[in-house]
Amino acid sequence: MRILVIGGNGFIGSPLVRELRDSGHQVAVFHRRHDAGLGDVEQIQGDRNRFVEYRNELSRFAPEVIVDLILSSGDQARELMRTVRDVAARLVAISSMDVYRAWGVLHGVEPGPLEPLPLREDSPLRTTRQLYPAETVQMMQRVFSWLDDRYDKIAAEETIRGDPQVQWTVLRLPMVYGPKDPLHRFFPLLKRIADGRSSILLSDDFAAWRGPRGYVENVAHAIAIAATSDRAAGSVYNICEEPTLPELEWQRKIAGQMKWAGRFVVLARERVPKHLLLPGNAAQHVVASSERIRSELGYREPVESDEAIRRTIAWEQQNPPSSIHKEQFDYAAEDAAFAKTA
Repeated sequence: MRILVIGGNGFIGSPLVRELRDSGHQVAVFHRRHDAGLGDVEQIQGDRNRFVEYRNELSRFAPEVIVDLILSSGDQARELMRTVRDVAARLVAISSMDVYRAWGVLHGVEPGPLEPLPLREDSPLRTTRQLYPAETVQMMQRVFSWLDDRYDKIAAEETIRGDPQVQWTVLRLPMVYGPKDPLHRFFPLLKRIADGRSSILLSDDFAAWRGPRGYVENVAHAIAIAATSDRAAGSVYNICEEPTLPELEWQRKIAGQMKWAGRFVVLARERVPKHLLLPGNAAQHVVASSERIRSELGYREPVESDEAIRRTIAWEQQNPPSSIHKEQFDYAAEDAAFAKTA
């Protein structure tokens, strides 16, 4: 198949393009700057916010499927659909599990009771469209330059699913970890272990919280399956690991790979230093079901959990973040909290 990947040289795009090529597909990547690391993959350089201007270049490649990894708003989706109608028969759009109402309850922007679990593809979506405050979006844009000021994955999904001229597939992704993770999700724990901390502190609500995760190569594999399967047309799929581990158990798995001999200490939220507290309502877990993509498309993770963690640790140890917020590692405050439990 001829497959165009929008944003195909990033965290998820790199393993996706590699898998598609290894499977014999002809792949082109649309992105801002030429990337020598892509080898002989065809590259179309441009700004996704002016996607329609590149219709001629896209038409010359003549993709059968377009995979958009960097879609973040209704405006971007409308621009995308105006172009896709003339260029390709199918579109695979990458969305997020933050569209679910449960995510809004977690962040304290959605009124009402806790959302029942697990979340399935027909679970209620948020009614509050602005999930993140403007300053949070600006912070996210420093990491993800393609993010629109009007970040709204729900609007993006509605635009795509409402277009009768294009066969679409929507994939709702979890929190993705692995090598080249721009958010360095493992770093806070690995730094504490590397700094010789004998005890690591968690608030009780965060220790118990369960949220959806996925290893980057496994997520890329799921996207590749959806992009190359006609059966995926017209469907929405959750992608995530199962079972969904509580945060404490997840951190124990990571620490176990590090052969850490310390202990985790769980304290009531009011006894935990402020720099370790996460805002929102941690009573709302975000446990999702990925049964649909497993049963309909035969998805299975090619990289098992322990190996995924090992690879992520190895990369993170060699590639720490360029800047570290020292206030996140206020060990004096943490030691004071430990002392009060003695």
